[in-house]
Amino acid sequence: MKAILKRWGYSEKETLGVLTIYDDKKVYFSCCTLELPYLSNQKNISCIPKGLYKVVPRKSPKYGKHLHVTNVPNRKWILFHKGNYHFQIRGCILVGDSHTDINNDQLKDVTNSKKTMKNILKVAPNGFELEIL
Repeated sequence: MKAILKRWGYSEKETLGVLTIYDDKKVYFSCCTLELPYLSNQKNISCIPKGLYKVVPRKSPKYGKHLHVTNVPNRKWILFHKGNYHFQIRGCILVGDSHTDINNDQLKDVTNSKKTMKNILKVAPNGFELEIL
């Protein structure tokens, strides 16, 4: 299983994108993503660099079932997890079914994050190879 995260919306507080999970024959799932801006890959305040990563399943008390992005240079514990707002990220990747300003702060958030995370885990229970563009 493979996935591409295409980043397309940039601001000083957030980065918007689209994640598509596929194999050589079919697209299985697509959703919206929300990340922090790129600030030289600094821990807790930056999204991770463009590149290829291995994503594996993980479970924790805080996030339940989610995904862990491995082999990130100079970083660890980069996760795909549920959440809606840029201030919930700390360097990770939030997923949802749309980009909408939920809390009227003039910034895009992701909606239905919990449901979207469940759908990703259903489609790719063993993780995937991630390419960030």
